[in-house]
Amino acid sequence: METTFDPEHINGLSEDEAAGILEKEGYNELPSQKKQSLFSILLNVLKEPMLLLLLGAGLIYLFLGEVKDALILLVFVFVVVGITFNQERKTERALEALKNLSSPRALVIRDGEQKRIPGREVVKGDILILREGDRIPADGIVLFCTNLLVDESLLTGESLAVRKSESSALIQSLQPGQPGGDDLPFVYSGTLVIQGQGVAQVSSTGMHTEMGKIGKALGKIVEEDSLLKKETTQIVKNFAIGGGILCVLVVVVYGLTRGDWLQGLLAGLSLSMALLPEEFSVVLLIFLSMGAWRMSRRNVLVRRMPAIETLGSSTVLCVDKTGTLTLNKMILSSIYSGNEYCDVNKQECLLEKFHELLEFGYLASQQDPFDPLEKEIKKSTEKFLPDYGGIHREWKLLREYPLSKNLLALSNVWVSNDRRKHVVATKGAPEAIFELCHLNE
Repeated sequence: METTFDPEHINGLSEDEAAGILEKEGYNELPSQKKQSLFSILLNVLKEPMLLLLLGAGLIYLFLGEVKDALILLVFVFVVVGITFNQERKTERALEALKNLSSPRALVIRDGEQKRIPGREVVKGDILILREGDRIPADGIVLFCTNLLVDESLLTGESLAVRKSESSALIQSLQPGQPGGDDLPFVYSGTLVIQGQGVAQVSSTGMHTEMGKIGKALGKIVEEDSLLKKETTQIVKNFAIGGGILCVLVVVVYGLTRGDWLQGLLAGLSLSMALLPEEFSVVLLIFLSMGAWRMSRRNVLVRRMPAIETLGSSTVLCVDKTGTLTLNKMILSSIYSGNEYCDVNKQECLLEKFHELLEFGYLASQQDPFDPLEKEIKKSTEKFLPDYGGIHREWKLLREYPLSKNLLALSNVWVSNDRRKHVVATKGAPEAIFELCHLNE
């Protein structure tokens, strides 16, 4: 039995109530860090001990008149600074895109009317209308739904969509549960509706949502210097102290014995420069910068170069599966018809005996799907059956029967142009298909 719901029967919040809540609780968005200025980025880069060593060596060479050596070292400094600037800008753009993802536009009911508003203006108590393709703007509790499937992989890492149910208790007595799991009446900010429709009441916004809690937890992480940075800092200090002591000794001895204090200063600086391992710092900085650049080509942003060293020294890497080791993307790998399998990924063309199965899989799917499984069926159909399934390509969709708790199958009824023939295409759980085809009798 299909569930029907008329949004006209809900008034929602008034504009005055929404404005009051918005003023009290703030905008529905994740707080963003203040953008770093060019000077602050440069200052952070210059905190790297090896870069300081390289810069100091270059300036001393310049002071001593060794322009060629000074320019070589300073060019390496500029290369490292340039790569760091580029990485910082890329990261800021990615974080801004993530912020926009967490605050999409929303369709709400206020004063009894449906209104499309910016997601950041959604407040606690708002009534949300959820439809296919909508990015949910805030955490909420489902009041009504029809075949509502939501992709929560952003929070759970699970690629399969979860089925939502209607709330059967008073809103005030419900406590939002953890993301994941079927037949729960909770929806979460940032997740995507891939099938069905529903109405939900907002229970949390901004930093109080599940996504906001993740951001809050990440904000508590205290950054620690890597082992490499600690060791290089100590090395630079040791060389600086040793070089400074030798420089002073040479200046004093040269000045007392020969009376030429300026020449003694130049000799002391030259001796100090001979002690500095410029090549070591150049190699270390360039390789870390190259590592950051190579990671960026694989769509991995590295904001700070010591992260490359930390990643390179890791022996065990613990990660979640979906979206990290895998692509969070379904792929149609094989088709089974009768007693024969067909590996779709290894075929350039599909055997005739598999055409009908793929054709009816397409007919049982939505024409403009959001569901990843239906997207893959459509993609394979376009590849192997460019005419969209032979005799049924000119037929019209007459009616859709969505998935329900009582029957875990989705059916589409198609009619020919002359309306003399009808075809029902169904896909779903095996037991549901057996029942519809009377195979269990």
